[in-house]
Amino acid sequence: MSAAEPTPDVPRTAPAREWRRVHPITPVVRGWAVIAVLLFVVGQQLAEGVEYADAVVDGVAQVWWIVVVLVVVLLAVIFGVSALAWRMTSYAVDDDAAHLRRGILFRQQRHARLDRLQAVDVRQPLLARLFGLAELTLEVAGGSDSGVVIGFLRLDDAKQLRAELLARAAGVKARRTDGRTVGVADGGTAGPSAAYATADGDAAPVTAELAEPAQEAPENLVYEVPPGRLVVSLLRLPAVWIALAVLVGLVVFVAATQAVGVLFSMLPVALGVGTFLFNRFAGEFGFRAAISPDGIRLRHGLLETRAQTIPPGRVQALELTQGLWWRGKDWWRITVNVAGYGSEDQNGTQNVLLPVGPRSEALAALWLVLPDLGADELTELLDEGLAGDSRTDRFFTTSPRRARLLDPLSWRRNGFAVADRALLLRGGRLTRRLSVVPHERTQSLGLEQGPWQRGRGLATFAVHSTPGPVTTRSHHLDAPDAVHLLSEQAVRARTARAHQVPERWMERVAPLARSRPTDGDAEETP
Repeated sequence: MSAAEPTPDVPRTAPAREWRRVHPITPVVRGWAVIAVLLFVVGQQLAEGVEYADAVVDGVAQVWWIVVVLVVVLLAVIFGVSALAWRMTSYAVDDDAAHLRRGILFRQQRHARLDRLQAVDVRQPLLARLFGLAELTLEVAGGSDSGVVIGFLRLDDAKQLRAELLARAAGVKARRTDGRTVGVADGGTAGPSAAYATADGDAAPVTAELAEPAQEAPENLVYEVPPGRLVVSLLRLPAVWIALAVLVGLVVFVAATQAVGVLFSMLPVALGVGTFLFNRFAGEFGFRAAISPDGIRLRHGLLETRAQTIPPGRVQALELTQGLWWRGKDWWRITVNVAGYGSEDQNGTQNVLLPVGPRSEALAALWLVLPDLGADELTELLDEGLAGDSRTDRFFTTSPRRARLLDPLSWRRNGFAVADRALLLRGGRLTRRLSVVPHERTQSLGLEQGPWQRGRGLATFAVHSTPGPVTTRSHHLDAPDAVHLLSEQAVRARTARAHQVPERWMERVAPLARSRPTDGDAEETP
């Protein structure tokens, strides 16, 4: 009996994408503003024609069937276009990217690579909350318009899809079709993946979907902002007191001159301040931060709720700021730069890591991004960065005395310090500022020197980060110090990127998440 001939190797192909549709009511949720405008215009026209009501009724009575036909045709066109737009919109997720295709006349297909995934947000506008729907936003590195927006979906489906995307992006392996597990990250749940190689090296296909859907990873609360603290912090802002002082002055002026019309000049200012305060309060209401194996989870919002998930290592830079108005309570605000978010958020809440909180919560927020700064005297270093100046500095290199003519208020605060894991840039006197940039997140470096700085031997050192609210520069340094920092930071950034491990954060962060306090112990901070 002759030996069987070896069968040729047949290349395995990835399973076909499974395209899924969004919720049928999505066009209504997205187009409610247009419908509201149409209703407003119709109502306004009816209100203006009340005095001609009899003539209008007589005219409609004669051609009522034409009015009915026009209304039916208009509704048919609206619902037809909406239904067609819904039918032409679908999304799919594979092992490498999330895909979205849409468009009626002009077809568009967008892709979000999972290896460049920066954050995943679940957003619920007010109308979507009434229907129990949510929109999933995938932010990727590549510009402010490079993300993919999938929605609207049922809230549970959106959460499940977010868990699936994070599991795939984290490198969690899938189960094979024969039931064996190729690999599951410690502390997380198995999620679909692009794993076609088994543990023994044989190529074997894996299912595109798990036998059980990927579940949301557990989380531990780190801090939350009470509404009372948020209100008090907003009332302490200078804009509120300036507007109040102007209003009191106008009232006194009107009482003395009887010129009531002057009060109307204050309306635009009052509306502007009121809108700013309401948007900020509504956007940061109920703010809470938690740590989980799939990253940093932020939840906030009053009318529109947003649940953000920022995978570890995706924060490019963060900044702690404290205005003079918060100095007495030692409150701090923390903002971050995340690739893909940019700086176009209307309410200014997308890039917020902590709206307002005491120093202990600010340090806890810093821990979320950088669990280890790599400094022996960490507490002293951070205290010096938050509130120190050149008269007490041990770790910071600050501006020389000759910089006081260019920056008389902040020259003692301007400076930098270097830790093993990050570069710290300090500045500001009335509004204290401490920026922290992980070495591996350094995009590029630069020196800036104007004519006045050149004459006094000064220079400004800049770390170029992704777009966002964080200021990553140190002003008016001694020129030799700035040049030395530029050359050394370039080496540190290159070395840190060379030793950076692949982004499989499920395996790397799960032990940290399990070591955090439970919800009942959330007041404890590291």
